[in-house]
Amino acid sequence: MALASSLDLSPGARLRSAEAVRTLGGLGPLALQQALLRERARAKHPRGAELWWTAAALEQASSYDLAVHRARRYTGPVLDLCCSVGGDLLALPQRSVGVDLDEARLLLAQANAEVLDRDVALLRADVTALRLPAGADVVADPGRRAGGRRVFDPRAYSPPLDVVLGWRDRVRSLVVKVAPGVDHEALPDDLEVEVVSLRGDVKEAVLVGGAARTGSRRTATLLPAGDVLTDLAVPVPEVRPPGRWLLEPDGAVVRAHLVAQVAAQVGGWLVDETIAYVSAAARTPTPYGKWFEVLEQLPFGLK
Repeated sequence: MALASSLDLSPGARLRSAEAVRTLGGLGPLALQQALLRERARAKHPRGAELWWTAAALEQASSYDLAVHRARRYTGPVLDLCCSVGGDLLALPQRSVGVDLDEARLLLAQANAEVLDRDVALLRADVTALRLPAGADVVADPGRRAGGRRVFDPRAYSPPLDVVLGWRDRVRSLVVKVAPGVDHEALPDDLEVEVVSLRGDVKEAVLVGGAARTGSRRTATLLPAGDVLTDLAVPVPEVRPPGRWLLEPDGAVVRAHLVAQVAAQVGGWLVDETIAYVSAAARTPTPYGKWFEVLEQLPFGLK
């Protein structure tokens, strides 16, 4: 810990630090790797430079803002399946339980809990073999990487998404992190889909079942402000040429299929059925997108 924290990773000193750790044997490169991971982790967690990571765990870990947002659903302990190094677990209420099959990640999760002074329990187990308590609130983050690459087919998640969704009939509530591009039409009707963006960048989609549902089928949440747009029934927007103003909806709105709801809010229309842009005669303030003034319209051409 002390060695990883002491390395100077500023652009001018990084090469010297790499050369220095070579004299320390096997621990030197490990310390350098951990220091580099912590430097990257600053963008995800306010105390990321103090926590323990693996490269794969950091790639899939939730940003701190997203983990805190998710934790607001709960007032009591939660069962975190596929908890990895604790990115979500350590934002959940005290006495929550994390489960993972990777012993190394559990050791890092325990170390991270100590850094953040969190009271959690950790269990090494195959989550597909667990007997889940009927009254449990469960969050799950199935692996979405294989061989260092992202997996887009939910059937290739680890465990597969259909296996994870099968748990929702056995527990009080189930919240599952998935890729933002998940096919809504392929999901069971009893699930809520929440798409979350952070400072304009889409970060994840979350499937919500059981008692954790809000009552909507689709929602878009924009962090850090916490603005939430739901699938409230609205008329199908008109399609016509652009007016004076053009609105580019936030990516979470687009991924949650809520462009029509934004159009209704701002009194606008679509410029094309297949393009997620809203136009309007007046600029109505909205947190759900960015306005651009139309200065000139030119004929379309490929050149």
